[in-house]
Amino acid sequence: METRVFDVVIVGGGVSGALAALRLSRAGKQVLILEAGVQDPENPANYEQFLKNFYTMGSGRSAPNGPYPANPSALSPSDAAGDPYFVQKGPQNFLSDYLRMLGGTTLHWQGTSIRMLPNDFRLQSSYGRALDWPISYDDLEPYYSAAEGEIGVCANVEDQRIHGVHFAEGYVYPMQRMPQSLGDQFLMSRLGDASIGLYGGQYPLRVVSMPVARNANPNPLYDGGKGYTPVGAVGFESTGERCQGNSSCTPLCPVQAKYNALKTLTAAIRTGNLTVQSRSVASKLKIDPASGRISGVEYKRYEVPGGPAVATEVALGTIVVLAANAVENATLLLASGITDKSGQVGRNLMDHPYINLFALAPQRVYPFRGPDTTSGVESLRDGKFRERHAAFRGGMGNWGWSGEPATTVSELLAQGRFGREFRSLLHDRLTRMFKIGTMIEQLPNPENRVSIDPNITDILGNHRPVLTYSYDEYTYDAALAIIGVFWPKILERSGMEDRTDFQTARPGTQVVTHKGQTFNLAGSGHLVGTHRMGNSPTVSVTDANLRTWAHSNLYVVGPGSMVTIGTSNPTLTAAALSIRAADHILKELR
Repeated sequence: METRVFDVVIVGGGVSGALAALRLSRAGKQVLILEAGVQDPENPANYEQFLKNFYTMGSGRSAPNGPYPANPSALSPSDAAGDPYFVQKGPQNFLSDYLRMLGGTTLHWQGTSIRMLPNDFRLQSSYGRALDWPISYDDLEPYYSAAEGEIGVCANVEDQRIHGVHFAEGYVYPMQRMPQSLGDQFLMSRLGDASIGLYGGQYPLRVVSMPVARNANPNPLYDGGKGYTPVGAVGFESTGERCQGNSSCTPLCPVQAKYNALKTLTAAIRTGNLTVQSRSVASKLKIDPASGRISGVEYKRYEVPGGPAVATEVALGTIVVLAANAVENATLLLASGITDKSGQVGRNLMDHPYINLFALAPQRVYPFRGPDTTSGVESLRDGKFRERHAAFRGGMGNWGWSGEPATTVSELLAQGRFGREFRSLLHDRLTRMFKIGTMIEQLPNPENRVSIDPNITDILGNHRPVLTYSYDEYTYDAALAIIGVFWPKILERSGMEDRTDFQTARPGTQVVTHKGQTFNLAGSGHLVGTHRMGNSPTVSVTDANLRTWAHSNLYVVGPGSMVTIGTSNPTLTAAALSIRAADHILKELR
């Protein structure tokens, strides 16, 4: 690889790297992807083994990485105690993880693909909080549409016209929305015109369908009436068809109806312009002292996961793109000695703190089938209350309560319930379980950060991420609004019986107390911040096109580029930003 100079070298084969590579390779540019993990997921036989691991827990790992074998040469974090990769400095633990394997975290993500709101891009101007983005919703809107087409989103445009979200005239999503579950329909019918009072006024509790990157019924009106053909699974042209309701979107879909980045990578490889080199862990960016440009990416290549590096090599490219997640991009920048005027490299790490709410419905809603989430209460994503506390949204879960049915089975047996009585009680409980998972906005905080320690390295001698993380009152006060205002109103209008335990820590959560109220917080798997974009090199790591201020041929893409997190799952926004950056790179290469 030392002698060949690519037009673009991309570090990371997840969704951001894949979409950038597809855009560039379609334009005839020679692209190299360096992937730290193994390339095995694209092998059909290996995907079958992942399924077997999932069914039997054969990999020895917990969800959501459970189906995928551990790789000591490219460690992935875990939310379990005794995490082998993250070094947690506190005061709270960062509870989200990711997967380092070709395809990245899209191999186990849920698929939720929500656009950010216009006010999410102007939080300072609208509510006096955080910073404004250097771009607006209108700037990103065409790239949202492009990303939705590339990954195949199913949704209804009218459901998504909330809080100023708008679309190009005549736009429709590639596929029609997923059917809403019985639980969704139950809550919609019970809430009616319900609203809650928060700072700034009354806010409706509106339930709408959820956009997801999952094969549903193609929309015949998409692309000017040309329709949309669902993308087949990697290696299986006859699968990856429409969702079959297997109820295992996280950690993986048995028929690959849900999008993963391998589908995009396969399309890019077929252009003949993309080279994917796996088992190649980027360790340092090489900087030309004369020009200040990045002259190459140094990486360590291994043959056997857990074995030693067999070579240290350098990949050469006219343009270099870092397209890993917020933690890995920041770690590589810091390991390379990348410094800038802002001092923001590695800072402003964000996630969506998550609160599970459990109840028993007064009628059977039959969970444990279909995709995890098909609808949500989206009306509290924006409002004047954001001057006082964070926005939040609640997604209805279609898979009952966490830990079920094992927990109920154990409880009934411990009570001496057997035979017909056991079956009757179990059936009654399981068919009425209702869950809402609430995700809370978090503000950027420079003290929430990724750093490195020269004494803390992995098996290849590369730096492990050192995380410092906490929540602030803006987030905590939103949690109190959820527990004290939102949830009681839901229970009142629906007639459900509250079964939420706010006091007991569950695996992967931490119990916190704020203003006398105790509750559980979990992570959402949404890693945002650490190399934010901006209008000035004094406050940001990259410009509005994701090019670093410090090095003219270095771009950093992915959710780490986001200035604020809002309330939407970040993958779609990261995808849109990556396509936008790729278009700018094409102009530079011309």
